[in-house]
Amino acid sequence: MNAPKVFPDGFLWGSATAAYQVEGAAWEDGRGACIWDTYARTPGMVHEGHNGDVACDHYHRYAEDVALMEKLNLGAYRFSVSMARVMPDGRTINQAGLDFYRRLTDELLARDVVPWLTLYHWDLPQALEEVGGWPSRDTAYRFTEYAGAVHDALGDRIRFWTTLNEPWCSAFLGYAEGRHAPGVTDPVAGVRAAHHLMLAHGMAMHELRSRDADLSLGITLNFADVTPADADDPGDQDAARRIDGLSNRYFLDPLFRGHYSPDIVEDLASVWPQDLVVDGDLELISTPMDVLGVNYYSGNTVRGVPADEAPAAADRARAQGGPTPNVGSEHVEFVPQDVPHTAMGWEVRPQGLTDLLVRLQRDYSGPAGTELYVTENGAAYDDQPDADGFVQDDERLDYVRTHLGAVHDAIEAGAQVKGYFLWSLLDNFEWAYGYDKRFGIVRVDYDTLARVPKASARWFATVAGSNRVE
Repeated sequence: MNAPKVFPDGFLWGSATAAYQVEGAAWEDGRGACIWDTYARTPGMVHEGHNGDVACDHYHRYAEDVALMEKLNLGAYRFSVSMARVMPDGRTINQAGLDFYRRLTDELLARDVVPWLTLYHWDLPQALEEVGGWPSRDTAYRFTEYAGAVHDALGDRIRFWTTLNEPWCSAFLGYAEGRHAPGVTDPVAGVRAAHHLMLAHGMAMHELRSRDADLSLGITLNFADVTPADADDPGDQDAARRIDGLSNRYFLDPLFRGHYSPDIVEDLASVWPQDLVVDGDLELISTPMDVLGVNYYSGNTVRGVPADEAPAAADRARAQGGPTPNVGSEHVEFVPQDVPHTAMGWEVRPQGLTDLLVRLQRDYSGPAGTELYVTENGAAYDDQPDADGFVQDDERLDYVRTHLGAVHDAIEAGAQVKGYFLWSLLDNFEWAYGYDKRFGIVRVDYDTLARVPKASARWFATVAGSNRVE
């Protein structure tokens, strides 16, 4: 029998959600339309035309949900603020929207659950999209004003502030590939959006730091551990370099080193705007952070393919339900591995999380004095509830157990990981997949909105309560 894995004293155990995925109340109390409202109403974009109008109704049921967090021994709740609820037109403060987050924060504090606030989780006000969205530099200024407004309301009660969640998805899935809102398919717009998202991060960091030097500030990025199919093959090595550059270093290098890596700029030469970076941008973007949030779900194995084979390789990836080449990675094939898969088709690769955390500590966060938190990790499976709505989700439980083991291994190898947030607290609106994919450790019956903790929730409550994985 393996010895228990005991985590460091003070390790923060939490779970996470995002505003559009759980809140509902889409048209109440002055909330304006966001880009996901529009995208979900565009035929063919979201599974069966689902949308977030009701979602989990967290807006009205937040007290019930916070009580559930306490019951599950969660020490922290990572939630996002809807910019469209706080600034419906992207400029004017909606007091009723801010009041909801005041109520939520007060409820969390009353139950000794640490509120962890994310300012942006993909729900840009539609009004700002219509005047340029993230490809417009002006959006970074609007975001900074929004950050200040949220701090005015909550700065005295919340210590942990994340500027952005997964800007890679916002920029490249939203503006280059069109698989997320706002559904634009323009690679140049994607590159512009990525830079302006990071600029918004830097400007908001500067604004928040000037208000309160004691805040714990950072950003959350999505990562993939990338390995070449043949470690000795130059083409496969270059494919891994490309995907690592576009998935990981694209954001890490400006944030921690104050520059874009030349190899990435070269890979994107055909879509890289010459006027993209203005003097002072990279200095703002590289403002020192207290926290780097790490979102990890899976890894990739890649091989290089000649240009004439690239279209066929992309077709094979689509047929297999796996990743397809993104902007700048057209000569790369993602090679499926013989490992278990989640309902999303993602490979279960816990060792990749260990390798990633150790690398981040060694190359980025450690030298910068930045703490690491796993801010999302979890899995969707095809849950089968019993007559009472209970789900014996052994696959999800095993996924979380093995990935917590991977986090523990990284800590033992020297990574300064201070906490873990399981994605997600509740089954919810899973973006383009609608309500078809369930990530929650708590089942939500979408007809009645009843919450029923799954087996994984009961197990995780034991882990969070004991600070150890048996």
